[in-house]
Amino acid sequence: MKYHFENKKGWMNDPNGLVFFKGRYHAFFQHYPLATHWGQMHWGHAVSDDLINWEELDIALYPDQPYEDDGGCFSGSAIVKDDILYLFYTSVSHELGQTQSVAFSRDGIKFEKYEGNPVITSPLGDSREFRDPKVIRYGNSYKMVVGAGKDNIGKILLFTSDDLFNWEYDGELISDPMFGPCLECPNLIRLENRFILMFSSIKALPHRVNFAVCDFDGKRLYLDEDPFFPLETGPDFYAPQAFEAPDGRIIVIGWMYNWSRTVPMGKTHVGAFTIPRELSFDKSGRLTMNPIKEIRPYVKDESRFVTYNDGLLRIAFEGRTVLRKQLACEPSMKILEDDGVVEVFLNGGTDVITTYIC
Repeated sequence: MKYHFENKKGWMNDPNGLVFFKGRYHAFFQHYPLATHWGQMHWGHAVSDDLINWEELDIALYPDQPYEDDGGCFSGSAIVKDDILYLFYTSVSHELGQTQSVAFSRDGIKFEKYEGNPVITSPLGDSREFRDPKVIRYGNSYKMVVGAGKDNIGKILLFTSDDLFNWEYDGELISDPMFGPCLECPNLIRLENRFILMFSSIKALPHRVNFAVCDFDGKRLYLDEDPFFPLETGPDFYAPQAFEAPDGRIIVIGWMYNWSRTVPMGKTHVGAFTIPRELSFDKSGRLTMNPIKEIRPYVKDESRFVTYNDGLLRIAFEGRTVLRKQLACEPSMKILEDDGVVEVFLNGGTDVITTYIC
């Protein structure tokens, strides 16, 4: 692909640890290097100067500790403190289940795992659904949100730390059975004077990734009325993560694939990142998601793969309809084409569709 990062070999899914560190953008990802299917998870690693051209580096985290001897190193996030890069990830073992651990690096290349790992075990008494830590700075402390579930009720849990190693449990931010047995890949990030909550659901909802605009006082969320909505309605967008760029932009990258796809015979690598998108509010106060400015020169106003007629948006390839979407009015469109995929940004980024076309 020209504009999307994809790994060289094996399986990749969730983007992890998106961060700007020592003059470069770093992106990590869940990775199984031995085959084109899910396996014991590692953290792959790539770097970029412009968020378009990526260089894949050596694997950053291997599942080489007793607390990772089952599922390995699941998804997580990154934060910089005192010129040190910290990776927070879910460590999965036979004995402890899903726990949260930390690794750190002074050069952004070689990582050392904290000798006190895991730093958090599940406060729910059930470690089977407790994963994907996202850490942010909040005032003089740090906040971590973790996806969880118990008794088929999806949850987001909140923790606080002053030093990134010792964490206190603050309680549940979200607890709702409508999202299925577990919420995955939660993100909480400040945008202007509000906060954006973003999470994925393993339940087959109409929209697998939900967004909410809210306020946050360090302990509780204050959600707007009818808070949860999709910004992305395509089939190939999951587990997105947000981070703040050096210029203050809030940038989102998602996993461009989905679990129902069949891996073609002979394929040596599977999975990719979406193009980076910027979150912002439009003049009406609506949350939008649009291609970052670095990639706008490659975005088109129309595409031979995307048409709109009589209330129906249609994405097609070689006569085969890939996706249909009912729309009351003809939308404005910005479209990025790449090898086998299109990303369609409708009506100023208030609705986005990402899909493979072949």
